[in-house]
Amino acid sequence: MVRIAFSSDNHFDVNRVDASVMMQQQAAYLLAHQVQWYLIAGDLFNDFQRSQQYVVDLQALLGPQTRVLWVAGNHDMVHGVSFDELEKGAFDGYLHNRFMDIPNTDWRIIGNNGWYDYQFALGQGKETARDYAQWKYAFWIDRAIKQPLSDPERATLALTQIETQLAAAQAAHKQVILMTHFVPRADFVPLGHGHHFWEMARALMGTPRLGTLIDQYQVAQVLYGHLHLHPAPRTIGVTTYYDQAVGYGRQRLNEWQTDNFMAEWQLETFLLDLPKKIKKV
Repeated sequence: MVRIAFSSDNHFDVNRVDASVMMQQQAAYLLAHQVQWYLIAGDLFNDFQRSQQYVVDLQALLGPQTRVLWVAGNHDMVHGVSFDELEKGAFDGYLHNRFMDIPNTDWRIIGNNGWYDYQFALGQGKETARDYAQWKYAFWIDRAIKQPLSDPERATLALTQIETQLAAAQAAHKQVILMTHFVPRADFVPLGHGHHFWEMARALMGTPRLGTLIDQYQVAQVLYGHLHLHPAPRTIGVTTYYDQAVGYGRQRLNEWQTDNFMAEWQLETFLLDLPKKIKKV
């Protein structure tokens, strides 16, 4: 068996915790539980360089037993990185538009940051794509992210990259673990029930076109983040989806089910044991 740990949305800076202390405790937990691969689906800090340094430092603590891989969430993209660096940067452990085969197994980990195209909200009201873009640049943290493409164009770029990776994995007869930050299915995003802010924010959660690709290529495991809802893993068709977000534990916005960061991180970190080889039928 291969043991993999899933996590997302640690938000160390927003949660005002000492990341160096948390890192020591996380490393101890991962080593004690004999985790071989630790996957993080974005939103470590509001700064890419701090997030990347966390990955490098955690990897140094874990040594050869555990490999750390991550993709960037929207918060990681706010500072410290350009669009070109996000797309092409060769950072240690950064898996956007890349893959990693798990040695001596039939498993391949594919990473892509992902993006959104407003389709989770289009049709919910009278708003247009332009309305959602204007709302984003007025109210959403992503307004600080510089990009040369519109949001639907950026989502299409991500989907093209993901399909290329999935087709290559299929040709290589690999079972896939797909790691992305944004939400892959519309039915995972709650309706706003008339709350205007959430109805607008739904547009920025992801794209349903990713779920279609996942179904088409029969992806086995999908790790995503962005939503801080703490659902149990959900299996739809042949695919199991994991949203392992730690989320916010602040006085005015407390999404935690426990009273401290490490307890919440341990509660939300999912340990998955995978068979090394696919059983042939």
